[in-house]
Amino acid sequence: MKKNFLEIESKEDLIKPFQDGEKNYSDFKIGTEHEKFAFHLNTLKPVSFSEKNGIENLLKALKKYGWDSILEGENTIGLSRNNSLGGGTVTLEPAGQLELSGAPLNNVHQTYLELEEHKNQINKEGLELGIGFLGAGLTPDWSFDEMPIMPKKRYQIMKNYMPKKGNLGLDMMFRSTTIQVNLDYSSEEDMIKKFRVSLALQPIATALFSNSPFLNGKSTGYKSFRSHIWTDTDPDRTGMLPFVFNGDMSYEKYVDYALRVPMYFIHRDGNYIDVAGCSFEDFLNGNLKQLPGEKPNLIDWENHLTTIFPEVRLKSFLEMRGADGGRFESVCALSSFWVGLLYDSTSLDSSWAIVKNFNTDQLQELRIKVAKNGLNSSVEGIDLKTLTRKILNLSSDGLRRRDILNANGENESIYLDPLEKILSTGKSPSDELIERFSKNWDKNLVNMYKEYTF
Repeated sequence: MKKNFLEIESKEDLIKPFQDGEKNYSDFKIGTEHEKFAFHLNTLKPVSFSEKNGIENLLKALKKYGWDSILEGENTIGLSRNNSLGGGTVTLEPAGQLELSGAPLNNVHQTYLELEEHKNQINKEGLELGIGFLGAGLTPDWSFDEMPIMPKKRYQIMKNYMPKKGNLGLDMMFRSTTIQVNLDYSSEEDMIKKFRVSLALQPIATALFSNSPFLNGKSTGYKSFRSHIWTDTDPDRTGMLPFVFNGDMSYEKYVDYALRVPMYFIHRDGNYIDVAGCSFEDFLNGNLKQLPGEKPNLIDWENHLTTIFPEVRLKSFLEMRGADGGRFESVCALSSFWVGLLYDSTSLDSSWAIVKNFNTDQLQELRIKVAKNGLNSSVEGIDLKTLTRKILNLSSDGLRRRDILNANGENESIYLDPLEKILSTGKSPSDELIERFSKNWDKNLVNMYKEYTF
């Protein structure tokens, strides 16, 4: 029996996936994930799964580039490819948001090339099917009733459970997108420092990448309504995780937290069993009513960890989760921002010297305010625009010290240019959208599908 299918016997088994993530600095990788909305070019409406010019046929069309089908039953619900062809996966979020989970790469230049290849592939095959892709954090004018649901059984379980825990969980599932960056750590101590720094600074990412001011065809009054959605989705599995800043933070403390988070599902023999709201601790003790007497294996644990959604998530790496979905240039900007801070020891230490003086109440207040006010947010002791300037400088310095060059002799700091522009003008993507909405588009969001494609 494969080790991941062995029954969990102790707490050490739960901690081990985090320990196994530890790498030497020379082996650190960058994994970048980005989602975008698919829409019909002729109607500007969302694309369903099984229609003739639909999501499944788009996935099948992409197979010519070396991708292999990921099946659930008879449905092609994703794609993967081996490392010799570039690696990574293409998967579907609940309403058909198309996600590239990039391969673990050595530097941001490689991320750029991966992204460029992906964009070329989806645009070519999408055009053949009459499909375009929108780079925004929220569907600007699609009603909830218009949103399709992909034929993935786990999503039906989540759809049924979300309204029990918050008012906006279904909007999160069906009407939002994000960009995420996955980064490595070398030890438990290194993980803790990176976790604290990145968690404290997620509001900066939310502000710089805010790109979701509209919903249902109207302005929401928020710069990142996507970020606001996460405050009313499910308090059991979201948020700023104050315990990360406690002196006793460890792998074990994150395990204790994850054990308290209710489960969604268990996967057995190709089927998803609905256990939404049930305790993983009960499962550990063989007391799960859906599987009486059965205990979990490591795959069950790893699946459970993917159903936890704080602003930074620990798996066998750290996942940055604060940014809205956006256009092409936003993706590498986010990757380079976090790489410059977390993969350079001087910048990491300097960032920690700043954020260690913040308390969890300040950070929570900032997390709430930034969704509405973006870069103009402030709390007692923290002016976000001033803080962002300091942190962006540290990121840029870190990338320059890494001194990894592309074919043109440029280091990775070139990808921060969009963020420098945002900070110098004071206008995030949301600010630009709001301005165009009121001044250029006569409050007609149809134009967004022409000007804000991925």
